[in-house]
Amino acid sequence: MKTSDQRALLLVVFTCIFGSAISAAVRAEQASQIVSPSLKEYRIVRNVTEDAQRCIDCHAVESKGIVADWAASRHGHANISCLYCHAAGPADSDVSRDHLSLDKIPVSVIVSPKDCSRCHPGEAAQYTRSKHANTLELIWKIDPWLNDGMNNSIERQTGCYHCHGSIVKVEGGKFNADTWPNVGVGRINPDSSRGSCSSCHTRHKFSLSEARKPEACGQCHLGPDHPQIEIYEESKHGAIYHAEGDSWNWDAAPGTWTPGVDYRAPSCSVCHMSAVQKIAATHDVTERLAWETQAPLTVRPNQFAPWPAKTKWQTERRKMEQICRACHSQAWTKGHFERLDAAVANYNNNYYKPMKKLIDELYEKKLLSKEKNLDEQLEIDMYELWHHEGRRSRFGAAMMAPDYAWWHGFYELKKRCMIIEEQFEKLLQSGKPAKVFEVKSSDGDTAKPDFEK
Repeated sequence: MKTSDQRALLLVVFTCIFGSAISAAVRAEQASQIVSPSLKEYRIVRNVTEDAQRCIDCHAVESKGIVADWAASRHGHANISCLYCHAAGPADSDVSRDHLSLDKIPVSVIVSPKDCSRCHPGEAAQYTRSKHANTLELIWKIDPWLNDGMNNSIERQTGCYHCHGSIVKVEGGKFNADTWPNVGVGRINPDSSRGSCSSCHTRHKFSLSEARKPEACGQCHLGPDHPQIEIYEESKHGAIYHAEGDSWNWDAAPGTWTPGVDYRAPSCSVCHMSAVQKIAATHDVTERLAWETQAPLTVRPNQFAPWPAKTKWQTERRKMEQICRACHSQAWTKGHFERLDAAVANYNNNYYKPMKKLIDELYEKKLLSKEKNLDEQLEIDMYELWHHEGRRSRFGAAMMAPDYAWWHGFYELKKRCMIIEEQFEKLLQSGKPAKVFEVKSSDGDTAKPDFEK
C-alpha cells in the first residue's frame, strides 16, 4: 500500500472515531435535558376566564389526571372550563365547604344531569325519562333484598347502589359517606335530578368513543343475573368487535356514525341508542324493546307495572327491526324476532308459570311463609329461576348467544324446576312448613325512600 493511501485510510478511521465520540457526547447532553415523565409539567393555557384558569393551574398540581382528561376532551378543545359544569348557584345544597377555603368561587362536587342539560337539553330529557335514570326507584319497587332487609347497608353500598345509584345526602356542607361517592346510573342528586351522565361518559374526558364501546355497558350489565356483556362477547357481533374493533371510527359525530362505514358490527349503543338508518338517536334505553325480559314473567314493556313504558311495543319492535336491516336481510330479521318470541313463550309457559303455581300453592297451605322473602330455600330457588337462569335464557335468545340461551339458560332452568318440584312434593307429603333460615347480615333498613320528593 502506498504511503498516500495509508494516510487517507488513517484519516477516515480518525474521522469515524472522533465523529462517533462527538455524536455520543451530543446524545448524552440531549438526554440530560429530557424531562422525566414523572416530572411532566402541565402548562395548559386556554382562552378561558381568569377564574377558570385558576382552577386549571391548581388542579394541574393537585390532580393531574383530571386536568389531563379534560385537556384532551371535546370540552377542553371548545374551552368549556371547569366552571361551566361545577359553578354552584346560591341555592345549591352540595357546595363544597372545603373548596371555599381555597377559592372564593362556590363549586358543586356533583355535576348532575340538570347541570348537563344546560348544553345537552335533549339528551338530558331522554335520559331522565328512561329506566336507567329511575333504576334506584325501580329496584326498591321489586327487590326483596331491599324491601325485606335481607342484606345490610355496606352490602347495598358496595353492590346494589354502586350501579343503581344512591340518594346523595349533604349534611352541614359535607357529603354523607353512606351515600357518596356514587356514580350509579339512577343516582338521586341533591338538586333532585336523577342519574349520572358520568356512569357512561366517565369524568373528565366524557369520551363519546368510550361510551359507544360495549365495555361501558359491561360495567353493570354482567354476572349471573344480567350477563349482557358476556352474551355480547359470545355473539357474532362481539366476535367481530374483538377481531377488528380497534380499526373502527368510534369518534364520528353524533348522527353520522354509519354501519358498514365506521363500524362493521353493532355495539350495545348501536342497537339501543345510536342513530341508524332513519331511526333517531336516543338516551332513553327503555325504547326499542318489544319485551320486558328482565321481569319474572315476560311482559310487554307497557305492561311492566314497576315501570311501564310510554310507547307501543309494536312501534319499538319496528325500530329495532330497521336497525337490524342495516346489515341483515328482511328474511333474516323476521326469523330472528319470531325465534325470540318463541323463546319468550317457552320460558313463560313451560318454566315460570308452572313453578309459580307450585310456590303459590305452598303459600296457600302455609308450608311456605310470606313473612319475609328469600329466607327459605324454595324462595331462593324460585328467585334464581327467573332472576338468573330465566334472564340468561331470554337475553341469550335476544342477543344470539347460544351458550347462554341453552347451557346457562334453558338447561339450568330444567334442573331448577326439578329441584322445586322435588321440594314441593316433600313438603306436601310431610305437611310440615319449610325451614326458615336466619339469613346472615340481614339487618338492612326496610324504610322505602320517598321518591316523590
